[in-house]
Amino acid sequence: MIYDAVIVGAGPAGVFAALSLTEQGKRVLIIDKGRLIKQRKCPILEGKVSSCVNCPSCAIVSGWGGAGSASDGKLTITTGYGGNLEEYIGRASVAELIERVDSTFVHFGADPKFYEPSGQAVRDTIHRAAAVGIKVLPAKIRHIGTDASREVLDAMYHHLKALCDIRMDTFVSDVIIEDGQAKGVVTAKGERIESKTVIAAPGRDGASWLETVIRRLELPIASMPVDVGVRVEVPDSVCQDLTRDFYEVKCLYNTPTFDDRVRTFCMNPSGFVVSEFNKAHKLVTVNGHSLKNTKSNNTNFSILVTKNFTQPFGDPIGYATHIARLANMLAGGGILVQRLGDLRDGRRSTPDRIARGMVEQTGPAEPGDLSLVLPHRHMTSIVEFLDALNAIMPGVNQNDTLLYGVEIKLYSLRVQLNTTLEVPSVRGLYMVGDGAGVSRGIIQAAASGLVAAHSVCERL
Repeated sequence: MIYDAVIVGAGPAGVFAALSLTEQGKRVLIIDKGRLIKQRKCPILEGKVSSCVNCPSCAIVSGWGGAGSASDGKLTITTGYGGNLEEYIGRASVAELIERVDSTFVHFGADPKFYEPSGQAVRDTIHRAAAVGIKVLPAKIRHIGTDASREVLDAMYHHLKALCDIRMDTFVSDVIIEDGQAKGVVTAKGERIESKTVIAAPGRDGASWLETVIRRLELPIASMPVDVGVRVEVPDSVCQDLTRDFYEVKCLYNTPTFDDRVRTFCMNPSGFVVSEFNKAHKLVTVNGHSLKNTKSNNTNFSILVTKNFTQPFGDPIGYATHIARLANMLAGGGILVQRLGDLRDGRRSTPDRIARGMVEQTGPAEPGDLSLVLPHRHMTSIVEFLDALNAIMPGVNQNDTLLYGVEIKLYSLRVQLNTTLEVPSVRGLYMVGDGAGVSRGIIQAAASGLVAAHSVCERL
């Protein structure tokens, strides 16, 4: 069979591209190196082992639903968040696609309830934040929950398996390009699969794979962004006013010392800090989630410092993974945790000092010293942001606040794409989702899959 489209990656971008294409009766194959959602079980999270055993595909970041299936399951139903899709198709089109993606999630079982910041309390928070240089971005948010999102994604799988071919546990080694046209893919076992178009949607975990494709084809690079930071954990009481009014408050800040752009990301009320295992780079990073039915007494969120590298530097993924690997080295193979007070005093945290603090650690991490890991510039920007955040989160910069490190977001080199997310120099080759640097979250990743699918249908 010659498929109309081969989709590499079964994350939100790939799944929604398949949903759109099968609606139009196209012959579709989805390929992913990971497993189905019900088979994605991490030995560490199940308590079977104490450290990573390098599974053939990491259940945390690979498989049906992508890395987002193990996250908080939050959908930001507002433009201006979660990626760069507006640069390609404009804000009005992004808004239309976001509504379509959101309604699809609800159709497959997502909680119809959503949070939308409004009222005087929200306006007061925005005013207080502006006084210290923080821009607060109110957003309409639907919270599915890590546990419930697995059921929603499984429902999507059962819908699609009757309409298209799905091959899990299959690694794509390369994309076939002949006469400037995408002709299919080659698997790691040497199998050639022919297709009229190829949609590369490998997600963050597949960013390094996509980078090899980009470099082999010598495609022009648009930019090379990377996010490096920490996950912050505080008592619910520190954030409860904000989480009541916003659920997740999204803040942007330009730091006074280095003028770096810093942002909050993925706030989890009554949530848990978790480890994220990256098999491709053999490292462990930190993340967070919150569940529908199980709660802690803490709120966690990340603070990320965004750097956009230019020539001659060409390895942003290598830069970020090097920092994460340093943390793993000092933590004995896992992640580090440090009290903010210890960081300010220039000493490593100890289990005793953390135990005596007011924040009960929810994440598996080794007490240590993050100043030995993060560059001085990043560390300074993070501390300055915490001090500024105290204006709207009183107590967030107190000594017992826990910082877990490191958290990185890997995006591929942003290749130059046209308005349909097609590579201009290779007909029929599309690059979508987080791994392509087009999106930075579930909903824009899914929307980017719809953009590519629409173009494929028009082409065919």
